[in-house]
Amino acid sequence: MIINTRDFGEIDVQTENIYRFSQPIFGFEEFTEYVILHDEEIGENIVWLQSIQNPGLCFIMMDPSGLSADFTPVLPAEAHKLLGEGDCYCWAIAVIPQNVKESTVNLKSPVFLNPNTHLAAQIMLEGDYPVRFPLTKGGHS
Repeated sequence: MIINTRDFGEIDVQTENIYRFSQPIFGFEEFTEYVILHDEEIGENIVWLQSIQNPGLCFIMMDPSGLSADFTPVLPAEAHKLLGEGDCYCWAIAVIPQNVKESTVNLKSPVFLNPNTHLAAQIMLEGDYPVRFPLTKGGHS
């Protein structure tokens, strides 16, 4: 299927690559179908979560594993009901303002993707994780 995207123009998406959010992204509950897009020049640690239903809705996500030694997310037991069986990938939604040095990621409510079931959910984690974790030392939280 051909979709319009915010940052990549028209692209061809295979329906089996679409993730369905069983627990939608906070504030965007009406949009539940997304596809993961990569830019090979940037690498695999940054991806775009592009809405299938709204071409203008796209989130930049980062692999949080290397951002903070204190970030050790534990998926709550009830989240397995939302995502199905199998290992899940954890991604943090980034906010990149005009001043890139002030970029942050949300470590409190990351997005979990299950590649086996193609189910996804934004899960609020227990623990004292920041909603605005700065990506640079000069950033503000």
